[in-house]
Amino acid sequence: MSADPPPAVSADTVRSWGGVPTLPQTPHRPAWRDDAQQQLTDLAARHGNTLPFGNGRSYGDSCLAASDQVIQTRLLDRLIRADWSRGLVVAEAGMTLAELHAISIPLGWFAPVTPGTQFVTLGGAVANDVHGKNHHVRGTFGCHVQAFSLVRSDSQVLDCSPTERPDLFCATIGGLGLTGLITTVTLQLMRIGSAQLLQSMRPFRNVQEFFALSDELDPKHEYTVSWFDCMAQGESRGRGVHFAADHIETGTRKVARPRLINVPITPPFNPMNRLALRVFNTVYHAAHQSARQAPVHYDPFFYPLDRIGHWNRLYGTPGFQQFQCVIPQDAALAGISRLLDAVADSGSGSFLAVLKRCGTVTSPGWLSFPMPGTSLALDFPQTPALQTVLFPRLDAIVRDHGGRLYPAKDAHMSGEDFRRAYPRWTEVEALRDPGLLSRFWKRVTA
Repeated sequence: MSADPPPAVSADTVRSWGGVPTLPQTPHRPAWRDDAQQQLTDLAARHGNTLPFGNGRSYGDSCLAASDQVIQTRLLDRLIRADWSRGLVVAEAGMTLAELHAISIPLGWFAPVTPGTQFVTLGGAVANDVHGKNHHVRGTFGCHVQAFSLVRSDSQVLDCSPTERPDLFCATIGGLGLTGLITTVTLQLMRIGSAQLLQSMRPFRNVQEFFALSDELDPKHEYTVSWFDCMAQGESRGRGVHFAADHIETGTRKVARPRLINVPITPPFNPMNRLALRVFNTVYHAAHQSARQAPVHYDPFFYPLDRIGHWNRLYGTPGFQQFQCVIPQDAALAGISRLLDAVADSGSGSFLAVLKRCGTVTSPGWLSFPMPGTSLALDFPQTPALQTVLFPRLDAIVRDHGGRLYPAKDAHMSGEDFRRAYPRWTEVEALRDPGLLSRFWKRVTA
């Protein structure tokens, strides 16, 4: 298991992963589930509101309390019970996927859905209804949650499931921590034969070839994702590499313990400049010019950035923003092509540049992000031009093609765009705990 420490568990403040906006939060850390109720009630009474905060992997302001006082759940990290004959676990919400996998993988079980980091907490995975490289097969994380316990400032512990308080169940999955503090999660895991996957790599020359490869390969594989060169233009616009993988049925179940490269400090400037990006893209593309297949351990396939401790510091003190959208399938080629043109024209570029297809499996969450279509994710160093020039152009393209942005990654979405893309927000608002309010929710629903 990787040893990336929780961000600022012992510090006086915590921040979002992207550091934008720069609003440090004061954490309050219940050590036991019985403490959570009283702490939530006290903070809401004393400060007007608070918000659950997991391991600080949300990028924008969805994890920032309007009062800047958060309840950090990382000390609630215990496995409560498990039925290993069925792969059904009940764990506290502060447990990370890395901690869960350290127990479950040797026994032949894996999270059915995982995002690009294993350092997200189970509560955070529910609250953001995270998705991964197999959305086209298994949907979102919330599709595999059987139940959870919820503490609210105005009541005792509430048990929620598809049959018990179903409205609160659906509002909480993807509900950004606004309906209550999740204390336990009941999760159905996926059986695996080994800790390895058989990975296939196929280069593609442009965005049109990406869609052709996805049409061909996605139905055949459990996991698919593509890296692309966001600075390529002309006939090479959208060139990249398509990765597909499936679990190998037999082999070692050894949990990953990779050597961690740590970024010890945050530089006062942004070293991720345009020249470095162009060199990286050229070298990476050249190294993946031939199709090949090989076994790979789960850790580098799912979590390549987890090997760099505090990699977010590489963007310097200004921080960074991630732009992640999904475009409906019928408009995906046209919409993604326009987005790539806009990014290339801006010269901004991104070291993280990911394309993946989302499938038709419906989440129970009312505010779940994926829809049948194609998702684009890009990281941008924070600059004034992002908010005034590039993001308005990208947002307009997403809007024109009926797409939407991902609240867990957002720090700029307009309220009008949010309310249009997530019409069930009013139902979540009706069930929101009056003692919980985020900077994001205040921004997009005011």
